[in-house]
Amino acid sequence: MPTIKPFALAVKALVADERGRILAIRRSAESNQFGGNWDLPGGKVDPGESFDAALLREAAEETGLDIALTGVAGAIEYECPTVRLAVLFMEAEARSGQVRLSGEHDDYAWVERSELPEAGFAGQLREFVLDYCRRR
Repeated sequence: MPTIKPFALAVKALVADERGRILAIRRSAESNQFGGNWDLPGGKVDPGESFDAALLREAAEETGLDIALTGVAGAIEYECPTVRLAVLFMEAEARSGQVRLSGEHDDYAWVERSELPEAGFAGQLREFVLDYCRRR
């Protein structure tokens, strides 16, 4: 009988600025996972933490921005070595702050929604972004 991996929850935000552009952040080359790839702000939900609190925390840690969540954008599943990761994507607005990247990231860009499919996302994140753009 195959081993069944537990699920873990991660959250990511499609953060829009006042012009409707979406924030993309590039993972630094030293990053443990997906180094050099473009990403969206977010991360894993800690035990006992609500997903919305986790996303507000992760966005502040990774970008320095205060954001407001505005809706659900979708979800995907990643197969990781020890867990199956359910990733919930939320739409959000940047409320205040200047972008200040954490050490996990080395660049950022505000991307027009129409240009998101060409923004350099990789793997399942790219597939999600393509689907999201088709639905919007």
